Amino acid sequence: MLPKYDVIVVGGGHAGNEAAAAAANMGSKTLLITMDMTKFGQMSCNPAIGGVAKGQIVREIDALGGYSAIVTDKTTIQFRMLNKSKGPAMWSPRAQCDRMQFSIEWRKILENINNLDLWQDTVSELIIDNKTVIGVKTVIGIKIFSKTVILTNGTFLNGLIHVGRGKIKGGRVSEPESKNLSDQIKKLGFNVGRMKTGTSARLDGRSINFKILTEQKGDEKPEKFSFLKETKAVKNQKSCYITYTNQNVHNTLKTGFNDSPLFNGTIQSIGPRYCPSIEDKLVTFADKNQHQLFLEPEGLNTNEYYINGYSSSLEWDIQLKGMKKIKGLENVKIFRPGYAIEYDYFDPTQLKNTLETKLINNLYFAGQINGTTGYEEAAAQGLIAGINANLKVNNKKNFVLKRNEAYIGVLIDDLITKGVNEPYRMFTSRAEYRILLRQDNADFRLTQKGYEIGIVKQNRYNQYKYKKEYFDKVYNYCKKTSIKAKIINPLLKKLNSSELKQSVKIYDILLRPHINIFDLINIDNKLKDIYNEIKNFKNEIFEGVDIEIKYSGYINREKLVAEKIKRLENISLKSIKNYDKFNSISIEARQKLNKIKPDNIAQASRISGVSPSDINILLVYLGR
Repeated sequence: MLPKYDVIVVGGGHAGNEAAAAAANMGSKTLLITMDMTKFGQMSCNPAIGGVAKGQIVREIDALGGYSAIVTDKTTIQFRMLNKSKGPAMWSPRAQCDRMQFSIEWRKILENINNLDLWQDTVSELIIDNKTVIGVKTVIGIKIFSKTVILTNGTFLNGLIHVGRGKIKGGRVSEPESKNLSDQIKKLGFNVGRMKTGTSARLDGRSINFKILTEQKGDEKPEKFSFLKETKAVKNQKSCYITYTNQNVHNTLKTGFNDSPLFNGTIQSIGPRYCPSIEDKLVTFADKNQHQLFLEPEGLNTNEYYINGYSSSLEWDIQLKGMKKIKGLENVKIFRPGYAIEYDYFDPTQLKNTLETKLINNLYFAGQINGTTGYEEAAAQGLIAGINANLKVNNKKNFVLKRNEAYIGVLIDDLITKGVNEPYRMFTSRAEYRILLRQDNADFRLTQKGYEIGIVKQNRYNQYKYKKEYFDKVYNYCKKTSIKAKIINPLLKKLNSSELKQSVKIYDILLRPHINIFDLINIDNKLKDIYNEIKNFKNEIFEGVDIEIKYSGYINREKLVAEKIKRLENISLKSIKNYDKFNSISIEARQKLNKIKPDNIAQASRISGVSPSDINILLVYLGR
């Protein structure tokens, strides 16, 4: 007989893995149930982690003791830091990974975590008692009891795959869908919707003419994701390749539109706006003669390539005919066609900021089940759900990240406050505090918090303290130390910067945009001594100080704004059970306030349909 658990996690994808690892590492007796133990953290779409805003999320997961960054570093086959030509708030790490090794590394980690059991099965039902979840039932009739349950079912809830007029029930190609569970959740009172996502064909690299394509190499000096010194940057990188569609491709694809489930009414759910299928692009951007495509390797020891930008649910032969008119793909062979998939999700405004549901106690949702898209967004939700499930079991205070503390905080606040009407994807533009939430400082923002709640272990915390100590040492040295004009002027002249007439603080020199701290190491002996003294993280420390100084004006301004918002977050709305009594508040605002039940004034102010005048009425009522 299976024991009773503290936490049961359903689903072994990116959200489920992080949730199970977090709960177990914090001491909860945890069970991870998955349909297939060979596909932990499966990369169902392109074999890449990170990118704009997503890279920041992965760094935050790592800073909090999660594993996505570690697994990525162990399986990276190409690394690029995106947006280096822009300011540091926009810098975003991205890695191509070996898709098969990625899953293997996740399994290695999960099998070696204390308190974590694994079970291969399909959950068909929640066991509910008095509006509280107390366990799950599987398709083979096994009942497993626990204090909390986290659902991370991805695209498997009533999943339906489309290739042209062909339809297959499934959560991924060749994998069965999860039945019954979604219907039960709907009967419990949850609002259920349908969303669509898709993936591209997989190509046989032996049939691609790479010689005539544009090669896209990784960075000359690749970095890595994890803040831990134990993981290393990739050495032998594989290139990606760039090609384009053309008018002949478009004309060929259009011949299949009558059989396209996207246009013949078969698919009625909403797809991701920011990752459209190729047929979507031809309609939405009808004036464009070409669309950029990326050929991305699936691993070091395979010929399989992913064609990024060519996601499709057209008939397989139309997909292939179109591809054969693309430069470099004239003789291409495919391992399998692209497809679209429809699946059930639940309105995330039905969640608390811990990702526990409002309707059923001790039940948590994380990942695509909440209407998000992307491995990184899913993993972040899983981490937070796992942490909070552990804390609830142990009667400890909830763990919630604010919008000025992490992209993860922005993600969850957006979901529970605004809901979704299309698959949610994180962008830097969604964050009001982009300068504060950089990828380089995620450990400074979050590792202390993770240590205090027990998920960050001593080794990581010691490395964080070491890095912080030297960061402060370098920063304070630059703040307090002056540099003589005769020493700095040759460098300033070389860089076409105005020369000095007297000594100035190093801090003030670094405020100049075209001078960085590494320029000064060779002309200031004490700074050079500190640099040589640091054994680990020296480049990260010096670059971090440079950024902190250069953008100090913006950083301080964002901190001031964050402090003002923080005061609104301290004004609780939990005493208000029903907003219908506020006749002066608009009907729409009353309806949304009653539905979402915001915790505080700041959260209420972010609900669409709640106006500033509505907020003022609430402040007057609360005596503010």
